[in-house]
Amino acid sequence: MNDRYSRQVLYKPIGVSGQNKIRKKHVLIIGCGALGTANAESLVRTGIGKLSIIDRDYVEASNLQRQQLFTEEDCLNKLPKVIAAKKHLQRINSSVLIESYIMDGTSTNIGPLLHDVDLVIDSTDNFDIRFIMNDLVHQYNIPMIFGSCVGSTGMSFTILPHETPCLQCLLDSTPVSGATCDSVGIINPTVQMVVAHQQAEVLKLLVEDYQSLRTKLVTFDLWNNLYHTIDMTRSKKDTCPTCGENPSYPNLTYDSQTKMEVLCGRNTVQIRGKREVNIEELAKQLSNIGTIHQNEFLISLEYEPYRVVIFKDGRVLIHGTDSMEKARNIYYQLVG
Repeated sequence: MNDRYSRQVLYKPIGVSGQNKIRKKHVLIIGCGALGTANAESLVRTGIGKLSIIDRDYVEASNLQRQQLFTEEDCLNKLPKVIAAKKHLQRINSSVLIESYIMDGTSTNIGPLLHDVDLVIDSTDNFDIRFIMNDLVHQYNIPMIFGSCVGSTGMSFTILPHETPCLQCLLDSTPVSGATCDSVGIINPTVQMVVAHQQAEVLKLLVEDYQSLRTKLVTFDLWNNLYHTIDMTRSKKDTCPTCGENPSYPNLTYDSQTKMEVLCGRNTVQIRGKREVNIEELAKQLSNIGTIHQNEFLISLEYEPYRVVIFKDGRVLIHGTDSMEKARNIYYQLVG
């Protein structure tokens, strides 16, 4: 194992000094889908000291095409993504400390996890949590590497609090199509290209080579052979409520947070329960309603024509409807 990182150490911008710095750093990945799993695998192979992963979902068959840490067995067992990811990551590098959090990230539950984090990697699939993280990393003064992808297109940008434009500034200046992987699909090389750009910036930050950081927004379309870098310096606004002169961090307020939401393109409604549930007891209560698959993390109930997944933290996914009213009725019928 003495030469495990030898090829990385031979690269002069890293060297022995850089490898020692990597070993002492803590990275938080928000989202454990396509970008999250690829970023996580790269980090544990790099030799990061500590890795924290947050995700609210579990492994499904449609994930296997592009979410590289997961297997058919994970899918059959309906394992939460962060649990399956941790299992595989520990087999790759047992010396890395990995913390996994099965939860829907909010300003309330993520904030306490940031006290010793050196870097945040955005690997999410929705803008609610992205804007929450945008406010949090500025409040805690932590760099964040933004990444997104859909179809054959992707983008990445390195956000340095108090230095670069924030995500809000960025998106105010950059057209966003609103397309999702569920609506238009995605090819695996798109994921890998975004992660390559993210991980290059990760390494620079971990070894503290700040002069080499990319200062421009990268966008590309692999299928149509397009690649652009855009100077976003002028996008930074003094009046921005997140990174401006008088920040108010609007996305951290209770009123701005979604309590019930339709998951775009999935014909699914998510409801955030107010309390944890006892998986064993609830499974017994629901056993006469429909077919149940149960593990220590969640209950999956076939409630024709719906499928209801109830997580230990009280969060519920109701598959088969995009009606919040209908989802609310089912929730009250099953959970109370």
